[in-house]
Amino acid sequence: MLRTMPEHYELRIRKEALKFSASHMTVFKDGSKEALHGHQYQPSLSVVLKDASFENLIPFSDFKAAMKKIAVLWDEKVLIATKNPYYQKIKTTRASHEFKLCGKRYVIPTDETVMLAVDNITCEALARAYFEFLRAELDEVLDDPNLVSVSVLIEEAPGQGAVYTRVNAR
Repeated sequence: MLRTMPEHYELRIRKEALKFSASHMTVFKDGSKEALHGHQYQPSLSVVLKDASFENLIPFSDFKAAMKKIAVLWDEKVLIATKNPYYQKIKTTRASHEFKLCGKRYVIPTDETVMLAVDNITCEALARAYFEFLRAELDEVLDDPNLVSVSVLIEEAPGQGAVYTRVNAR
C-alpha cells in the first residue's frame, strides 16, 4: 500500500532580465586572492508552498520586482566583501571607496561599488546576501505560514553556482 506523502508546490523564477554583471575578487584562507574579474550572474528563485489554492496565491510579480531591484543595484558594479578579514577600509567619500584587500590598495568610484556585509564574494555568500535583500523587500510575503522554504541559486557560469535555502520554522 502506498503511503500518503505531503504535497508541496514550487514556484520557480529564472529570467534573462534578472541577470546582473558584476566584478569581484574571491579571497582565500592563506590571504591570496583572485585578480579582479567579472561574471554574468544568473539568479534563480525557488519558493515552496504547502498550498497553491486561490486563498494562498502569492503572485510571481512580487518576487520578480524584488529580484529586479537587486539586478539594478548590483549590475555593472564591483562587489566588495566588507566582513573579510583581509579587507581594510581606508577612506570612503562621496566620490570613492579606498581600501586594501590582501595588502593591495584600491580606489574605486562609489557609484561603481556595492559594499556587502559578507566575508567573501563567492556564489555561496552572494546567494545568502541575495536572500537577505529579498527578505528585507518581501518580509510579509516570506513570513507567510503557507511558505515551506525559499531557495536562491546564484550561477556565475552555466551549471556552476551555489544555492542558499531558508526553511520556514513554522
